[in-house]
Amino acid sequence: MTQYTIGVDISKAHIDAHLLPGGKAGQFTNDPCGFRELIKWISKGEIERIVFEPTGAYHRGFEDALSAAGLPLARVNPLQARRFAQACGTRAKTDKVDAGVLAHMGAALRPGICIVPSKMMRDLKALQIARQALIKDRTAAKNRAKSITVAMLKRQNAKRLRQITYDLEAIEEAMLVLIKSDRKTARSFDILISIPGISKITAAALLVEIPELGALRPKAAASLAGLAPFSRESGKWKGKRFISGGRKFLREALYMPALVACNFNPDMKAKYEQLKKSGKPPKVAITAIMRKLIILANTLIKNDRKWQEKMA
Repeated sequence: MTQYTIGVDISKAHIDAHLLPGGKAGQFTNDPCGFRELIKWISKGEIERIVFEPTGAYHRGFEDALSAAGLPLARVNPLQARRFAQACGTRAKTDKVDAGVLAHMGAALRPGICIVPSKMMRDLKALQIARQALIKDRTAAKNRAKSITVAMLKRQNAKRLRQITYDLEAIEEAMLVLIKSDRKTARSFDILISIPGISKITAAALLVEIPELGALRPKAAASLAGLAPFSRESGKWKGKRFISGGRKFLREALYMPALVACNFNPDMKAKYEQLKKSGKPPKVAITAIMRKLIILANTLIKNDRKWQEKMA
């Protein structure tokens, strides 16, 4: 039976779809009625994957409707999709053209099928984003406090800092309540906080930023965090390896736990000292500890067991 790949470009008002093989195209409204029409349109034949780019709030209804219909969805990075179009020599950029590019990208690269997050995970993500915004506001307010000379402005800034602290505490408490409401997520959370260096807030951030944790290969977990080193070689020339890409907020969430682990996690401390003795700069050694932390977290959740100190 023919395996079909569908490329879908999502905008605020419409959804453009392109079917391969055959090149059949269609346009549907981005609402429940349009989702039903799209499902009918693609129901004939064996669907291998439906490829789309995330577009914030505009793709959520589409994602929920097609996932509920049991259709295989593949979410791809918009930058990668654009680079694929450029590699194919496609310079035009319209919704219809983009749908065709996504279909060809799906057929050529066969991106993995994604797991649609639950409402609980989406709410947890929204709280995490709000918390990150408050952290930035708190930093800005603290910096302003150093240069304010007007008494009234000092009072207002101090009041703002108190409000931010209150809001942060409320959001963090709400995140913990959400995590405890789901048995599987709560178990993963308990495993994460058993690792020395990972606090409750860091564990919550990890669950938000990498919900695939526990279902990944070690190298894939490091790559998603942007902590997998890439080689640079050409002929006899060998450049330094470097890290690149990955999920920025996930990498940021791992930095402070890695610093703590270098002092209080016996296994990580030994590895850190070993790297420094071998001539690695402290920043490179810390990056290696960050990579070991995410791989350790992935392994422990996969094996459903808490961290235990290695016995001498």
